[in-house]
Amino acid sequence: MARIAVIGAGMGAMAAAVRLAVAGHRVVVYERAATYGGAVRRFERDGFAFDTGPGLLPLPAVYRDLFVKTGKQPLEECVELVQVDPSSHHVFADGTQVSLPNASRAGVVSALDEALGAGAGGRWGDFLVRAREAWDRTRRPLLEEPLWPNWSVLADREPYPCVPHKKLLRTRRAGTLAEVAAWELRDARLAALLESHALAYGLDPRVTPASAAVLPYMEHAFGTWYVRGGIRELARAVYERCVARRVEFVFGAEVTGLVEKDGRVAGVELTGGTVADADFVVAGVAPGVLDGLVPGAAVRADGEVSPRRGAPSRLTVLLALRGGRPEGVAHRTVVHAADREAELDGLFGERPGLPASPTVTVSRPADPALVPDAEHEAVTLTVTVPSGLPVSDSDVESLLGAAERALPGLRDRLLWHEVRTPTDVAEATGAVGGAIPAPALAAADGRLLHPSNATRIPGLFAAGGWAHPGGGLPHAGMSGALVAGLIVEGPEFRGSQ
Repeated sequence: MARIAVIGAGMGAMAAAVRLAVAGHRVVVYERAATYGGAVRRFERDGFAFDTGPGLLPLPAVYRDLFVKTGKQPLEECVELVQVDPSSHHVFADGTQVSLPNASRAGVVSALDEALGAGAGGRWGDFLVRAREAWDRTRRPLLEEPLWPNWSVLADREPYPCVPHKKLLRTRRAGTLAEVAAWELRDARLAALLESHALAYGLDPRVTPASAAVLPYMEHAFGTWYVRGGIRELARAVYERCVARRVEFVFGAEVTGLVEKDGRVAGVELTGGTVADADFVVAGVAPGVLDGLVPGAAVRADGEVSPRRGAPSRLTVLLALRGGRPEGVAHRTVVHAADREAELDGLFGERPGLPASPTVTVSRPADPALVPDAEHEAVTLTVTVPSGLPVSDSDVESLLGAAERALPGLRDRLLWHEVRTPTDVAEATGAVGGAIPAPALAAADGRLLHPSNATRIPGLFAAGGWAHPGGGLPHAGMSGALVAGLIVEGPEFRGSQ
């Protein structure tokens, strides 16, 4: 039985902790905050409750597997999963609107044809077929296996089978998601639909590789799911499974350094100088935090994937509204920016800022647990913003104005609102500027890969969104599974079979 110290109680770290405990190890989690979940938090006031991190769960199979492997109660006995239908409602810049059925290719094709015109649905359906090829080619190496030692193979190859595009005397293939949208979808609204999947993860579609086609494909193929009571309930269930498997949690305990002995990790040092011995350490923290634990030494060896830094963050506005949720409204509505280029320049250009009319995701769960009674509604507005962005009252007004395209009469219904800025994200996660990691993607010279779960220091492993396979709830959960496999089975571990 090994002694294992886990730094942080985020979703990836807890997923690793409970799997290691089931394997017979003594696991202690040290969390600097007063609670678990990392970015998966909840805000409550006056009988209203809101998720302040992710609001939906894609690819629930990752957490189903976690619960199957760690106890008798399956995931569905610990939380109530609800398939969201429609998967999303979209309000485009020209006023066109469309609702997309959940996990139904035929339904999506029909809805797009009806809303955008004949042929639009077919082009999107054909795109999904090609996106499936990209998914099939990258699913194992980018989600289910430890990062390959020859990871450059993933960096060099574009797995998305781009359609040849002829212009004058040249034939080209799309290299970016924006080019896929322009050359294969050939409709500004379909382009906005595709690019919104990248934007939600803080990725610039103008430079993001075509392999990002897997992002909408995952949602289409595996559905979109809500956890009754909010995603915070999923964090609670994982935490309780950890406790049931005798994982020990120490909250309010900040790890300030690693202890090394004979060339390998030997424990962690806590605030005040206390040392906790450990045979292995799992770090579920942002790259800057991890680097600070071993000052003067490199956590990653030369030639490895470097940690991603400087990713965008999120601005979230929580709305307490008078009046109940109307029947038939979508759980999730994406209100697309009036000027996409201006939005992308503000996000990724030299002068970061929020445009006057940004792309806003409006979440309206039909969940009595989130409101004081049926005569009120809890709504969450989310927008991708530059990390570290100082948020002004005018920025919040911009969000409210954009959201009114999906929520007519919003200001008349507003009781109060609460703002969660990149600074709040930084405080919850430790990531500089409140940066939020994206899932790992192939191609693009490896820019969108994340460092391997093993590190240069023997016995030290990394879990969570800033390590392979990257950000998002499913990917964080898989990082925990990969770390547990590497510790239990050793370097020869090749992932789930």
